[in-house]
Amino acid sequence: MSASDPPADFAVLDRLLTARRSCRGFLPDQVDATTIERLLAAAQRTPSWCNTQPWQVEVTTGDATERLRTAFASPPGGPDIDFPPGYEGVYQERRREVGWQLYEAVGVAKGDREASAREMLRNFTFFDAPHVAIVHAPRSLGVYGAIDCGLYVQSFLLAAEALGLGACAQAAVASHGPLLHDHFGLGADRQIVCGIAFGHADPDHPSAGFTSRRASVDEATTIH
Repeated sequence: MSASDPPADFAVLDRLLTARRSCRGFLPDQVDATTIERLLAAAQRTPSWCNTQPWQVEVTTGDATERLRTAFASPPGGPDIDFPPGYEGVYQERRREVGWQLYEAVGVAKGDREASAREMLRNFTFFDAPHVAIVHAPRSLGVYGAIDCGLYVQSFLLAAEALGLGACAQAAVASHGPLLHDHFGLGADRQIVCGIAFGHADPDHPSAGFTSRRASVDEATTIH
């Protein structure tokens, strides 16, 4: 094998990273229990700070997802971890770019505030996904607990892709912090990090037709 030929394992990982999308359109079919177990077992192998493995995950199936979806009809009560106060510079540009890519894909015209608000509210129906995973961590571990949960989310998303499932990590779900604490009986010692909608992707949903742009390695990296 020449230096230009990547190892087979790298090629698989690269394909998963390239193919993965934030799925915003799901089929109603439930994912079978064996596949969910495989997904969770793979994500559980995520590395963490001092092997603390701080994540705990509430996974809904069947009627439990519908009960949570119904509960989310109430106004958000605020997140446990503060959202960014604003976006500036290139971060604002990237945020706007992917937002308009999505709106264009689903037929929302620029300036149609009613339609864009309606699309935004689909976050709170989990894009009709049959399953939701709510990821939370000990509040006492602060930012490092949240970072470890972020690693868990990445493992979950790649495992879902490898299993032929669609998934979407959702910060918006965390804006219902008080509701989630009450709904799942989580104490004040826990902090909600995010949700993950998952299930079988709907290949015909209009949102399936766009790919968000990634910055180049040169834009993101300085090699010394």
